Amino acid sequence: MNEEAWIAGVDEAGRGPLAGPVVVAAVILDPQRPISGLADSKTLSPLRREKLAVEIRARALAWSVVEVGVAEIDELNILHASLAGMSRALRALAPPARLALIDGNKLPRDLPCEGRAIVDGDALEPAIGAASILTKVARDARMRELDALHPGYGFAIHKGYPTAAHRAALERLGPCAQHRRSFAPVRQQLLFAKE
Repeated sequence: MNEEAWIAGVDEAGRGPLAGPVVVAAVILDPQRPISGLADSKTLSPLRREKLAVEIRARALAWSVVEVGVAEIDELNILHASLAGMSRALRALAPPARLALIDGNKLPRDLPCEGRAIVDGDALEPAIGAASILTKVARDARMRELDALHPGYGFAIHKGYPTAAHRAALERLGPCAQHRRSFAPVRQQLLFAKE
């Protein structure tokens, strides 16, 4: 099989939010079954992302999506939790990747294969773009589920990002189990609650 077939793109979604998991995906595209329109998920409409995600899952040689939850984010910090998720997503691929192209400027220390960090890789490498689409679609779906479990915060709308509405809800309701206690705005609310 073509050497290209063993290259995985890796990306994450959810490093900046105050709540919810960080989601990481790894994708090995099939050179024989190209997918048009792959790009950085942030540049695509939600409907276009959903349609591409279905196509990616159907046509890729391999793909995996993993979540790193808030407890691990708080324990490791968001960077190390994201890097741990990248290694897990790559380990979950079958067939395994020989090379991982990772969006950003850092590589996990425990990669199961050779790796290369690429800044803005989701816009430059189709496999990273595919991973970025899978992570965004999976995380958005997860935040809609969390919205039903923790009503009042607006997770389905802002996806846990520190919007004015989210900060106001955090002030009004205090943190829930899905808030990242290591993030300053959440930590401040916990301190206020103790006073």
